[in-house]
Amino acid sequence: MKPNEIDMRGKIAVALGLVEECKEFAALIPEVRTNLVYARPNSRSRDDVLGIDGRITVVSGVPHAAGKPRFGASSHMARLMVELGKADSAFRAGVNFANNPSLTKWLEEYCKAKGWVFSVIDRSKEPEEIKEAEGASMPWKVQQAIDAAGGRVPKIFYETGAIGKEPVSVLVGRDPIEVAEQICEIARRYHER
Repeated sequence: MKPNEIDMRGKIAVALGLVEECKEFAALIPEVRTNLVYARPNSRSRDDVLGIDGRITVVSGVPHAAGKPRFGASSHMARLMVELGKADSAFRAGVNFANNPSLTKWLEEYCKAKGWVFSVIDRSKEPEEIKEAEGASMPWKVQQAIDAAGGRVPKIFYETGAIGKEPVSVLVGRDPIEVAEQICEIARRYHER
């Protein structure tokens, strides 16, 4: 194992521990479940992205990883990080979580208070030819999130739902520990509101 890979695995293990200890995050895990991912610099494919095998689910009311971190374990979040990395290579980690109108409104205010860029991907605007082509939606979605944020890469963004697609939110950052700390703070603050 390369030194960079050891560092990546260590950081994702710490981050996963933080998420599993944050019982409030269980309420933000969507039906499709959550993944916490960490991309290698200049990632080209999902095999360059460390994710949680089987995702993060809820067991006895608390977040729990179904499997261990593994390169190539994630599909959706890994592809998202590869595309986002093309726009801003500083963003290498991310986590997906629930979305609903109440949470969206709260997140928008939270981001404003933090000075974070907040954005949306409106799936109703997705062209049919992109919907139908395998793997074509991710570049379109990332560009939509950036365009909706005035050309800036958003810290948090959400997708509106589409037929057969659960609406989800995404938080991104430099590394998984930063992302885990931030999503746990969001979960606790949202729980306390």
